[in-house]
Amino acid sequence: MEQILPHLDSVFSIDCVLFGFDGKELKILLIERNEEPFKDWWALPGNIVGADESLDQSAARILYELTGLRGIYMEQYYAFGDPGRHPQGRVITLAYYALIRLGGDKDLRPVSTYAKQANWLPITSLPKLAFDHQKIYDKGLEKIKRRIKHQPIAFELLPEKFTLTQLQHVYELVLGKKLDKRNFRKKIVSFGVLKELDEKQKGVSYRAATLYKFDKRKYAKLFGKEISF
Repeated sequence: MEQILPHLDSVFSIDCVLFGFDGKELKILLIERNEEPFKDWWALPGNIVGADESLDQSAARILYELTGLRGIYMEQYYAFGDPGRHPQGRVITLAYYALIRLGGDKDLRPVSTYAKQANWLPITSLPKLAFDHQKIYDKGLEKIKRRIKHQPIAFELLPEKFTLTQLQHVYELVLGKKLDKRNFRKKIVSFGVLKELDEKQKGVSYRAATLYKFDKRKYAKLFGKEISF
């Protein structure tokens, strides 16, 4: 006689940790919740995984419903499963992260009433976050701090053409420390992954700096070479 196995129910959620750079500040994408628990609190964009969805499909849907953003490539980086992390019961959450450059094409328009609003807030002045989202955010920041030391993720936050000053500023914001200008430039140029352009900054009141581009082909040949600051 065939044994009938019990049905197993599971509750998983997705939380999205998106870092953005607007040319001046490193920011994190947050929503203002419109439902209990933690109604009116700021939180990471997150919700329950659908029964018929893959985790990646759920992450894309949740980000769109709560912020209006589409087509953002996100990577899963950690799982959070402390028994008391959700007041309604045991909910394990999978955290996804992404880095994007901010511009006019990143307008935020939640399509679900679950979120009152979505906004980019500076990481230097975050409000108190719902659930254990501060812990999830901290782990995400720790992740990009490790990655920026050996992978070219800084260029995901910058426009296609940038100055060395802008590049250094991104490294300083992510790493949370000042870098020596001379040493930074000497080191970053020595890696051979920057293409110097015959172009200068436009529309600035100070002396225009030379523009550069990230050379993906050269980087591919040097893949794995650690960039340590």
